[in-house]
Amino acid sequence: MDAQARQDMYRMMVLIRTFEEAILREYHADKQPVFDIGAGAIPGEMHLSAGQEPVAAGVCAHLTTDDAVTASHRPHHLAIAHGMDMRKMTAEIFGRVDGLGRGRGGHMHLFDPDTHFSCSGIIAEGYPPAVGQALAFRRRGTDRIAVAVTGEGAANQGGFHESLNLASLWKLPVVFVVEDNDWGISVPRSASTCVTSNAVRAAGYDMPGERVEENSVEAVHEAAGRAVARARAGEGPSLIEVHTLRLWGHFEGDAQAYRTDLEGVPGRDPIPTYEQQLRREGVIGDDDVRAARQDAEQRVEDAIAFARSSAEPTPESATEYVFA
Repeated sequence: MDAQARQDMYRMMVLIRTFEEAILREYHADKQPVFDIGAGAIPGEMHLSAGQEPVAAGVCAHLTTDDAVTASHRPHHLAIAHGMDMRKMTAEIFGRVDGLGRGRGGHMHLFDPDTHFSCSGIIAEGYPPAVGQALAFRRRGTDRIAVAVTGEGAANQGGFHESLNLASLWKLPVVFVVEDNDWGISVPRSASTCVTSNAVRAAGYDMPGERVEENSVEAVHEAAGRAVARARAGEGPSLIEVHTLRLWGHFEGDAQAYRTDLEGVPGRDPIPTYEQQLRREGVIGDDDVRAARQDAEQRVEDAIAFARSSAEPTPESATEYVFA
């Protein structure tokens, strides 16, 4: 990987984190002094992806907006890395009329035809649609692919196993990605999953399986490169599991009393870890870091301002854009 590609992945990770920090700020701004999940400019649940940036940056570096991506209820990092319009995305998170779904979907239901991106609050829901997209791409005779990303808890769902089986049977151009952040809400994977790595499950569906440790963006990039190349060449699906990190709670307001690893979590933050690596190797310096942060802050604050300036849907329009 050349220096430019490494710098680009670093900048993408910084952009994602800056966005999540801004959403965190805006989400909690009107929910004090007593936390009320229904109050404020962003009501409802909020699942943020801080710590999982390497998955999005490493995988999406191989994709174009002609490729499809499906994500889970924790989708912002993947949406940003796949090139979604940040203004429209933020407006949707705020529930405003200029959002992707005109404020109807919120942050767990981002749907963007321009980048072929979708996500859902239903566990493993994105896997079957990705199989369908991959089938459509192949029937059209293109080299476009679908990427389906979900959490490790979803690997125990029927939709996960049915999708892997059909994709392999039909040799479809789809890459399955599992984000293993150790916790399915408040349940450790050791209490819910019979295998220590979901990558071994690939063998049951006659496809390559690979697990990436240490939350390394470059290791993710390498593994995804192999899987994407295989899919584009018509050789069928692959499964990648990334051992990543959930820096914050499952959702905002989660006290995380169940977590035994909280004390050591900050030291595992992938962004300063990668920044230090790139500094040691002379790939970036102070000016690069400063420019990455300034650019990210400018883009994110512009998106926040756009969302706040957008109108809220009127009660009279509640049934519009919902039914076909």
